[in-house]
Amino acid sequence: MIPRYSRPEMVAIWSPETKFRIWYEIEAHACDAMADLGVIPKENAEAVWKAKDVKFDVARIDEIEAVTKHDVIAFLTHLAEHVGSEEARFVHQGMTSSDVLDTCFNVQLVRASDILIKDMEGLLAALKKRAIEHKDTIRIGRSHGIHAEPTTMGLTFARFYAEMDRNMNRLKKARMEIATGAISGAVGTFANIDPRVEEHVCEQLGLEAEPISTQVIPRDRHAAFFAALGVVASSIENVATEIRHMQRTEVLEAAEFFSMGQKGSSAMPHKKNPVLTENLTGLARLVRMAVVPAMENVALWHERDISHSSVERNIGPDSTITLDFALSRLTSVIENLLVYPQNMLDNMNKFPGLVMSQRVLLALTQAGVSREDAYRFVQRNALKVWETGCDFKGELLADKEVVAALGVKEIEAKFDLGYHTKHVDTIFARVFKD
Repeated sequence: MIPRYSRPEMVAIWSPETKFRIWYEIEAHACDAMADLGVIPKENAEAVWKAKDVKFDVARIDEIEAVTKHDVIAFLTHLAEHVGSEEARFVHQGMTSSDVLDTCFNVQLVRASDILIKDMEGLLAALKKRAIEHKDTIRIGRSHGIHAEPTTMGLTFARFYAEMDRNMNRLKKARMEIATGAISGAVGTFANIDPRVEEHVCEQLGLEAEPISTQVIPRDRHAAFFAALGVVASSIENVATEIRHMQRTEVLEAAEFFSMGQKGSSAMPHKKNPVLTENLTGLARLVRMAVVPAMENVALWHERDISHSSVERNIGPDSTITLDFALSRLTSVIENLLVYPQNMLDNMNKFPGLVMSQRVLLALTQAGVSREDAYRFVQRNALKVWETGCDFKGELLADKEVVAALGVKEIEAKFDLGYHTKHVDTIFARVFKD
């Protein structure tokens, strides 16, 4: 990813230096296990650790790879330059390149998951804080973009919290599923390496041994991982889209914070654009872009091919770096979001009383009016409000059939906003469980 949409901690996971360090640890731990089993001399295993403080020369490895046309062999050659060719002769004993590549990739994905989970914790905290702050801030709910019935801004934040809480569970499950390693040798039969080596290496790296690998770790795990990231990205877009709508000039119920000196347009000085949430919408598309290729990586030829390799070299860094940035950006947007309660009330009352139509409809049916007649009574008065902006309650009070069925006091009682917020505490208890 380009630096504009990257954060250093996540970027570092995907650096060549980090990759080669993980490769080194895989090889060194494997040597330890083989020495304990008596497969290689203990002094050779100990000699490998002479490179534990070495900063591997990426340029040198690239230089070797230009000749060998093989990245793992290039690394092993460079490692021998530090350890000594005689001391390093048992390194990679019985292993195949995928043992190193796949185990390393999963270590990187686990580390990336830890950052994403931490990001999600921050976002959840921000959403909960704003939900509590605006628990009773009335706003109009919309369906199809049209006024429906009253809700609260706190419930809006709460539903996003609940969605992101589900995403937290998805991230944790994805981390668990991807946290496997394989040191099983060519075609995964352990013919030339003891399964106990795999168990030791995985334990040292915080992984579980893959129950059965072919020569690669099964890619359904990776498909599930990137699919989970895609769902998280879609949820980010869901929140961003709501904020973008609320910031529209004719709505203006909430808006991104506009900092001192910020400019909204090179042409129109009055502009305050929702640039951060528009950016998040675009970044979500990038994360989802990895999902289909990850799914297509599941079907490999026989025990292995490398059709997945070029895909993963891209989607591994790009998806995790992008999602990390997006989660951080959304957290900041939520923390600094400007909320305009009076505009919410003004918008709701643009067509006075109209949002109470269902209460009147239900009251009429409970009073003995058929649903068909009740709907007709309410709609004919509601349409007048749409057309002229008159007061809905006033129209109902002037409708003889409605008054005959309900009475004046009963009609007036149907315009209490508190009716729509009486279960907010119940919903909050369900969402936040405290």
